[in-house]
Amino acid sequence: MSKNVTVIGGGIIGLSCAYYLLKEGHQITVIDKSDLKGGASYINAGYLTPSHIIPLASPGMMAKGIKWMFNSSSPFYMKPRLDMDFIKWAWNFNKSSTKANVEKAIPLIKDINLLSKELYTDLYNSKDLGDFHFDKKGLLMLYKTKKEGKHEKEVAKRAKNIGLEVKELTLNELNILQPNLSKELLGAVHYQCDAHTTPPEFMGKLETYLREQGVLFKTNEEVLDFNLSNESVKEVVTNKGTYPLEELVLASGSWSQKLAKKLSLTISVQAGKGYRINVNRTTPIKLPAVLLEAKVAVTPMKGFTRFAGTMEFSGIDNTIRKERVAAIGNAASAYYEDFKITPQEKAAAQFGYRPVSPDGLPYIGRTSKYKNLSIATGHAMMGWSLGPATGKLISEIITNKKPSMRIDGFHPERKF
Repeated sequence: MSKNVTVIGGGIIGLSCAYYLLKEGHQITVIDKSDLKGGASYINAGYLTPSHIIPLASPGMMAKGIKWMFNSSSPFYMKPRLDMDFIKWAWNFNKSSTKANVEKAIPLIKDINLLSKELYTDLYNSKDLGDFHFDKKGLLMLYKTKKEGKHEKEVAKRAKNIGLEVKELTLNELNILQPNLSKELLGAVHYQCDAHTTPPEFMGKLETYLREQGVLFKTNEEVLDFNLSNESVKEVVTNKGTYPLEELVLASGSWSQKLAKKLSLTISVQAGKGYRINVNRTTPIKLPAVLLEAKVAVTPMKGFTRFAGTMEFSGIDNTIRKERVAAIGNAASAYYEDFKITPQEKAAAQFGYRPVSPDGLPYIGRTSKYKNLSIATGHAMMGWSLGPATGKLISEIITNKKPSMRIDGFHPERKF
């Protein structure tokens, strides 16, 4: 039965929800406070990453955060501040950063990533969006130190044991795949199971398709409140109007916690700011790579090469920290020979906010408080990779179909 569904959030998660709900015959309205031209869905590394089986909340991460707290150019930066939501989140992040929780998360992360990669493939083959950049060359994990190499080889072994395609490369094999690398590199792991895309292109084509199919977009509208009745959300109130609905999907990324509070719900997320530099000229980059010591992602995209990285927890703060942009630029020249990012390219850097849950897993599912509310947020660095899978799962929940995979581990009301 067709329902009137409102999706709050026009990023990759929200638009993916809209796409799969549309395919189920529902009438969709997407509300977003922006013009859908920027944010994390447009500035990310474009990775589809079944290889990223270890959640952000893992042993040692909080210690790194504290160590780097007073170094604003560090890869993982937490700005000290008296904010109760952040303090509670940090406490639960620390509680979640255990070996037991990582072991529980690994199969969930693998399964949802593989589902999403399959759905990206289906989207590519369906031609709904026309042709878009979709490359299955895999992902290189480049390391300069024995410590990072040892750690990555352990992850690779785990990935291989659960059926993912991965190969440890000799320096000779690596240099054939990716020339022009620094002589300081000790080696690499090649996750052949991974793929990559060009986010701005994909987002533009997805939005165009949805508009052509009758999805109603309310952009530059901020959600102010909700009208409730009989354990249901009846209307969304924005700064420009009031919209009745039968089903509501909260997919508003780093703003989800603020909106959830208006519904008397606790959806704990913190905004993890990430930066990107685009290089619109010929570069030596042939394969996507993560520069492990620097925690920088490099992606050859359609028409440009993108360097992205850092995880900065400083709240919703639109300041561009030049030292963090500089760290990305320095990493590029440290891993690739005779290559430098120019001052002009650094000056054009942009950022986006990634919604991070305390345990590093997304929130996907219904809440017990409302009959018609579904949550789709908290994807951290995997938002781009998990967009289609999240959209598919939300559409199955709302249409009362059996989900494509078990989702109890993503429950919005899980305890930390």
